[in-house]
Amino acid sequence: MSDHLQQYLIRNAPYYRPTSNEIALYEAAYALRLPLILKGPTGCGKTRFVEYMAWKLRKPLITLACNEDMTASDLVGRYLLDAEGTVWHDGPLTSAVRHGGICYLDEVVEARQDTTVVIHPLTDARRILPLDKKGELVHAHPDFQLVMSYNPGYQSSAKDLKQSTRQRFGAMEFDYPDAEVESEIVAHEAGISRAIAARLVGVAKRSRVLKGRGLDEGISTRMLIHAGSLIRDGVNPVEACRMTMTLPLTDAADMLNALQGFVEAHFG
Repeated sequence: MSDHLQQYLIRNAPYYRPTSNEIALYEAAYALRLPLILKGPTGCGKTRFVEYMAWKLRKPLITLACNEDMTASDLVGRYLLDAEGTVWHDGPLTSAVRHGGICYLDEVVEARQDTTVVIHPLTDARRILPLDKKGELVHAHPDFQLVMSYNPGYQSSAKDLKQSTRQRFGAMEFDYPDAEVESEIVAHEAGISRAIAARLVGVAKRSRVLKGRGLDEGISTRMLIHAGSLIRDGVNPVEACRMTMTLPLTDAADMLNALQGFVEAHFG
């Protein structure tokens, strides 16, 4: 492995609780260097899964959080002026392509479509990255793989993947685990008892029913871990849930009251 990517190696095993055969599926996809899309609601474990797989495969992981201001140059690189004059600097995607790593584009639909099209030559048999401004054609390292994630619940006509992009990828679907497994995850990650974790999960389950009926999303596993961590450190459970689960989720007073009602029912 190139020294350039050593800093992106995950040296300690991230905690990840499998819910199905997703590990075997990812390993099969990586063996073919098949580009992947991970689909699922926010905070359900997509990023943790990629981190776990990068650690398991012993490959460096370069992660980019996509946003609407991201340009193609933010991905591939640009010329910058420094003490030596105008020098080309590889972007994170180019580094992964050139030196062999897993490049993870988180919430890719947030990026502009004219930005994401630069990945097209990397996701077919060519596996190349043209650097037009530099006049270079970078052939992908054998270890390179491209992984993207997004939340289908946030899709709109303005924010969607082009068919010409999505049909180049394999896809894996994620969702919140069942109550027993989610309680196990929250208890482990937050360092609380399974009984307390189960109560938090109970609140989340009721909130998720409200998706599309006043809420864009229900309470995520990540939110439950935040609440559990505060409870572990001595914060009153009702206040912990309000700070990390209900207040961040909505500004609507009636919906806040409903969510706090769920909390009171489990912790009051």
